[in-house]
Amino acid sequence: MLIIIGYLVVAASVLGGFVLSGGHVAVLLQPLELLIIVGSAVGAFAVGNTPKAIKATLKALPTLFKSSRYNKAMYMELMSLLYEVLAKVRKEGLMSIENDVDFPDQSPIFAKYPKILGDHHAIEFLTDYLRLMVGGNLNAFEIENLMDNEIETHHDEGLVPVQIISKLGDALPAFGIVAAVMGVVHTMESVGLPPAELGILIAHALVGTFLGILLAYGFVGPLAGVLEQKLQESSKLVQCIKVTVLASLNGYAPALAVEFGRKVLFSTERPSFNELEDHVKKSKNR
Repeated sequence: MLIIIGYLVVAASVLGGFVLSGGHVAVLLQPLELLIIVGSAVGAFAVGNTPKAIKATLKALPTLFKSSRYNKAMYMELMSLLYEVLAKVRKEGLMSIENDVDFPDQSPIFAKYPKILGDHHAIEFLTDYLRLMVGGNLNAFEIENLMDNEIETHHDEGLVPVQIISKLGDALPAFGIVAAVMGVVHTMESVGLPPAELGILIAHALVGTFLGILLAYGFVGPLAGVLEQKLQESSKLVQCIKVTVLASLNGYAPALAVEFGRKVLFSTERPSFNELEDHVKKSKNR
């Protein structure tokens, strides 16, 4: 929603200023200039990226128009889930969570937290390391190193669409110049026309530069920033899991381990100690 509002503000500001200065919006409607700019950008996008990168970018684009799911309610669910799982481990032993880890969709513990259960990456990350705890003899240091490598891989994969959109935005002004040069070439070959008609052709050519810069910095470029922020939010979720699980491995009680996880959250989504404690108590009684 904010993206749509931002686009409307950009368009209203640019076109409004142009009209107030005496310009005519109809002059800016140059479909052939748009064809050159957008068509070249799409072609460069296809040439400069692998099929895997193109697929990842196209998959990421629809998420731009969805509100973030990583809010305080989701983090409270996550930490309540972690507390309940770790408390069961502490009380009944690691083998007691084997079925929960292998079949989280059928687990009565995971079923209490639908927001987390619906996040495939978070569930996979959590269950994988709980499974290592159950079936292996890895120490906390080894698991931490493995977690860091997986988080880094996830971050690198998420950066692919960000980098592609950013490069595409950077290229649009150049394609605008290409469109403008093509317009100037057309003007030069029509040099025998009256000055008034030549002026119109030059104006049409300059629109190409205008559209390339406007599309780059007003419409496409900002999308890369949004994608990067969403990536940071998704990474924060697994960082919270990592810190909590490691704290438990190092011998801290579930309540204290969850507190470790709470501390790594952004201040805008981090629940207070009392809020989390109350939520955990309510979840245990369900």
